[in-house]
Parts: sequence; structure tokens; C-alpha cells
Amino acid sequence: MIYLGKLEILAPAGGTDSVLPAVRAGADAIYLGASSFSARASAHNFSREQLAETVRLCHLNGVAVHLACNILVHDDEIDDALSLIEFACNTGVDALIMQDTGLISLVRSFAPEMPVHGSTQLSVHTRAGVENLWKMGLTRVVLSRELSAAEIEEIARDCPVELEVFVHGALCMSVSGQCYFSAMLGSRSGNRGACAQPCRLPFSVKGGTGHDLSLKDLSIIEHLRELEQMGIASAKIEGRMKRPEYVAAAVAACRQSLDSGTVSAELYDKLEAVFSRSGFTEGYYSGKRGLSMFGIRSKENVQAADSKMLASIHEIYKKERQHIPVDFSLKVQQGKPSVLTARDGDGFFSSAEGAAPEKAIKLPLDKERAEKSISKTGGTPFIMNSLSAEIEEGLMLPASALNLMRTQCLDILSSERSELRSVPFTSLEREPVVSRGRSLPSNYRARFPDGNIPDDFLDSELIYVPLTIASSQIDDLLDRGFAVAVEIPRGMFGLEKKIIRELERVRELGINEVLAGNVGAVEIARRLDMDVHGGFGLNISNTESLLWAERQGMLDTEVSFELTLEQITRLGGKIPIGIISMGRLPLMLTRNCPAQNDGRGCKRCDTAPTIRDRKGITFPMQCFGACTEILNSVPLIMSDRYHELKGISFEVLRFSTETPEQRLQMLEMYRNHTVPKTVYTRGLYYRGTE
Repeated sequence: MIYLGKLEILAPAGGTDSVLPAVRAGADAIYLGASSFSARASAHNFSREQLAETVRLCHLNGVAVHLACNILVHDDEIDDALSLIEFACNTGVDALIMQDTGLISLVRSFAPEMPVHGSTQLSVHTRAGVENLWKMGLTRVVLSRELSAAEIEEIARDCPVELEVFVHGALCMSVSGQCYFSAMLGSRSGNRGACAQPCRLPFSVKGGTGHDLSLKDLSIIEHLRELEQMGIASAKIEGRMKRPEYVAAAVAACRQSLDSGTVSAELYDKLEAVFSRSGFTEGYYSGKRGLSMFGIRSKENVQAADSKMLASIHEIYKKERQHIPVDFSLKVQQGKPSVLTARDGDGFFSSAEGAAPEKAIKLPLDKERAEKSISKTGGTPFIMNSLSAEIEEGLMLPASALNLMRTQCLDILSSERSELRSVPFTSLEREPVVSRGRSLPSNYRARFPDGNIPDDFLDSELIYVPLTIASSQIDDLLDRGFAVAVEIPRGMFGLEKKIIRELERVRELGINEVLAGNVGAVEIARRLDMDVHGGFGLNISNTESLLWAERQGMLDTEVSFELTLEQITRLGGKIPIGIISMGRLPLMLTRNCPAQNDGRGCKRCDTAPTIRDRKGITFPMQCFGACTEILNSVPLIMSDRYHELKGISFEVLRFSTETPEQRLQMLEMYRNHTVPKTVYTRGLYYRGTE
């Protein structure tokens, strides 16, 4: 492990009312969002003026400020996003938390000195994913919440960048960045900061909880020292949508755990009372997934946060937290003004002159008496660390003079620490976006969850099959004349070494092309010098992200299916792009399969299990890699809209749970551009997202 510093406690601030509770409870850093481009659009968030004032306040208290610009952006939003980032640089924000690969690339060019942290929305859960972001110039990576302690430790070993781990707060059912449920059901995209949290509504599997997409909140606060020993840089608390008391209780618990190694029962009870969903879970961290991880916000949970309990939490942040050590130096000489200097641990320095001393009549001034006055730093974030005193004998200086010099020194230190220090930002010229024209797709590709592929698909440009497909099936497909690429799972938890072995196996069989829907998968394939086709999981949403894909060495890429056809048509760049035009869209990628909630554990399902919503609509589920995909209730079909697919190089027929007969019927629809004769959806290609 490379990072050897003290574990940072990183607190959420959804609005200005959460800043002081976080600071005074013991946070080392806070993260917040501006009024736009934040993945918590429903939080109060911060105006530009509030952001500047918050930076001043936090820097005075030795607390860093991380600005979340962690949504996917569209081409017509890039300039506004850069304007916000320029303001953040001028304000002295300490780091940016980002998801969009195109915007990240621009920031690395426009503001190379600004630290960028890869958001958990980038779905990084492998060492290869971390190394890819490191090569892009990121200084920290926020890991996926679904990792176990052993998996985190493996990634952290000799890691080239800082790592951040969520230690408390809400758990999404889906891997962050890979959830399209809210977007598909109501056009509110989680990748755009507008998630409507449909997973908290009733969804049930047979024998399950009735809320089989709703996980309890995570809490691994008691493992902070363990994370620190692994080399983790930051312990992150989720909760920009939560009240200030929640922030204070969570930060205080983290502070107590890190400083003393444990959390008192009293504080833990407050933490659970202020917000929980049937208690907490550490299931992913401990590797114990399953039914016990699921829970809802019950009436009892809500009532626990009563006024008496909230008032008790107010006591945590009632007073200033004195934690910034200051070394003072006092010089008292006959006939000269007294001088007090102060220096804090961050290198800030101040000096104040006071009255000249008088001859002592009774008690002369000594170091002990001076210390009594100078150490009274209450009401400030400072605390006296040491005092060196050069006091000539027989002199007297009143306490009021010492107090005044101390106040002046600390005022100067406060002013120095609060001064906004900008990070250089250069507005570089960007090439104008030139849309790729009105050409229609000339080819199709087909993605299969197995190797049972009829000859009817021989005219496909490329066939995607699972990486784990048997060697005999690959040989058969190649002998029959198929152009074959293997699909690396988007969920690679704990499988990185196995995936590398499988890629080496298929390469020996003559396969050199891969479908990669995760930055870690792209990195692994590049290392093996294989040809990479980008998958939808990369969430390509703008021209700059397409340019990033080119720099990553991809031959082509699917773009996000959250874009409208009009937005896709206006994309620039030269890399060929494709869209999913047929098949059940994956709505969630989850490491916690709901089908196991019937208590029987994993059944190695021969047929896809389903989960049912409160209206009786069923959604099939299918496992691949280390995760389960929850698929849409009806297929996306664009066969009769072929002439509207402009600027697109290829279509993808994404098969999952269909029978062989259904796949052939869909292929016929694609070829003949016929109107579907079944229930279907157009996805988001017309209605788009918020």
C-alpha cells in the first residue's frame, strides 16, 4: 500500500445547515454539490456564493471541501459544466468528484493541478479499473460499495492512487453507475442526479421480504482502523439528502471509532435512531450477502428520530471544535513592545505587538502565568500546542495585554487560513462538435447469454458471447464462420484474475475481440493487446466521452441508451458508435440477487427468475459474472424506426431471456423493419431523461 496517511473522515453536506455539524463533530473533509451537475439534484445544494463561504469556513477549521460534479453531461451542457469547474478552481475547492469520462478529460487539460476523484458512479471495483483512472490523471478513486474487506485489501495493495470507501449510509440495490431503473420507469436518471428511488417501493420475489430491492443502510464504522491499516485514504459517509443531525451523529461515531477503536453504545443508538432502515448491515464488507441485508424505513424507524433525541445530537456540535494546534512564542523585554507570534501545523504564521512591560511590584510575569492567558483559545478552532517564552526577570505584563495579543494572532491566522487560494484554470480552445452525419446503420451485432446461436445470424457483423463460454463452443462458432467477440462481465467483483485467465484462454482459440462495459474491463483487455469494443455500461453520453474512448484505444463503442436519438445524431467524433435497438434493457446490476431471498440460496437458475412490482408487472433476472442483471419487463424494439437511426454505425440485438424462437422472430423484425406484434418499449430514445 502506498497511502500511509491518517484515514480521512469525509462527511456529506446537502446544504449549508450541515456544514457546521460536520465540522464540529470531527470531519476532516466534506463533500457537497453545486446547484447543478450534482448526483443529488434533490438536495438543497450550494449556490456559488454559498460555496465560496463554505470553503472559507472549512479551510479555517482545517477541513477540505470536495465538490461533486458527478453526473453524465450532454454536449450542450459542457460549457456550463466547465464554467462551474472554473469557479470551483478560483474558489480553492480541494478536489472534484467526477463521473463523466469526457468532462474528466477536459478538466485534466484545463486545470491539471486540480485533484480529481473518480466517483463511485464509475463502477470501479477492480485493481485494473483503479489503474485505468490513475493513467487518466485521477488522484483518488471512490470504490464500489459492494466490495468485501478482502477485495478492498487486494485492490489497496501497492495502489498508485488514494482510495475512498463508503462506511455509512444508504445502499443502492444496483452497482452505482449501472442503474437505469428510475430513468426507464419515469425518465428520472440516477446517472443525471434525478433518481426517484423506485427500489424502495414494493418489489417481491416468491418467499421474499416484499421489498426485495430495498437494502438496509450500510455501517462499517467499527472497522475504520482496519481500513486505515489497509491503506485506505478516506472513509466516506453517504447522506447529502439527510438532516444535519444525521451528519453530526455519523461523523461523531466515525471520529470516536478512529480515535478510540470503538463506538459507545449511546452514540450508536443515536446513530440508528436518527436514520436507519430496520437497522444496519455490513453484508458486502463481511461477504455475508442475502436476506439479512434487506430492510425498509419503518414507522418505528421514523418515530425514533424524536425531538428529544435530535436535541441530544445538537450537543455534539453546539460548541466550536478546538483541534488545530498552534505553537506560540512570547518575547517580553524591558523598554520594548511585547511580541507574540503563532504558527499552526499548516505553516500559517502571525505576529502581534503589545504594550511594553512594566517593573513588577509583586508577582513578575513568568512562563506559567503567560501560559494561563495565551492558552485561552475558546471560541476558535485553535488549541495551544506549545509556548516558548523569552521573558526578562522582574517585569510585569497584565493579562489583558496577553489576551489582546493572543486574540490578534488568532484573528490573523483565521484570516490567512480563510483566504481563497485558486487553482490555475486555463480556458483552452475546443474543437467545435461536428455531427457525424445522417447515415443509417449498415450492420448489426447480436449479443447472446450463451453459445446456442443458429446459422441465421451468420450475416451479423459480430457476435458477442460470454467470456466463460466453453472452448468447444468457440471452436464450433468459428468453424461455422461467425465473427466472435467475448463479453467481459460488467460485474467483476473478485473475478479479476479469473477474467485474465479466461481472456488468455480464448485468445489462444483465436478470439482477439472483447466487449467491455467497465473501465476495468477496458484496462485488462488493453494489457493483453486485445481489440476493445465499448459497451453501454461505459455510459458514453457526449462527444468528449467518445474522444476519450478513442484515446482508450477502442475500435468502436455503444453509447448510453439514456440518450435520445436526436442527441445521438448530434454527437461528434470519428469513432463508430452503436445503440441497443432490440432486447430487454438491463435496469440494474446487483451483487445481491433478490431471487435468493426465498431462503434457499443460489439455485443456479435454469430459467430466469422474476421479481414483481406492486402493479403485478414482472421483471426477469439473469446472472452473469459476479452479478445479477434485472431486466426490463418488456423488450426494446426499434425495428420499424430504422430510418430514424441517423449517425449510427451499427445496431445491437441484445438477447437475454428469449427462447430460440423469439430470437429468430426478433431477427426477422430487424431485417424487414416490421412493426412489432408484441408489447414493447421505445426506451428513452424519444422521451429522454431529466
